Amino acid sequence: MRRAIILLLSALALNVAAQTQPPKLEPIPEPPPPPTSLDEPLEPQVTIIRRGEDKVEEYRMNGRLYMLKVTPPYGVPYYMVDNAGDGNFMRHNLDSGIRVPMWVIGTF
Repeated sequence: MRRAIILLLSALALNVAAQTQPPKLEPIPEPPPPPTSLDEPLEPQVTIIRRGEDKVEEYRMNGRLYMLKVTPPYGVPYYMVDNAGDGNFMRHNLDSGIRVPMWVIGTF
């Protein structure tokens, strides 16, 4: 008796499920094309200058100088970094330890 009731209910449920139709779907519109030119470059502009025997690489982003890499003819290269964006450069060696990532949130 139980099997007959279970069989009858499952057949009824399958019948109801088969009669329901999925909602009418509309096609997704095409995405807009990617921009052809960006306002700001994605990579820094690097200028290499010779000062005496030293090679100096200037790194600029949006026209602002933010880092210098100085490579002397003998010795280890070192970096001069403008952390605060005020034009005061601090010397950083390659093995100075962990450097915390810093991003500019907004400028005024």
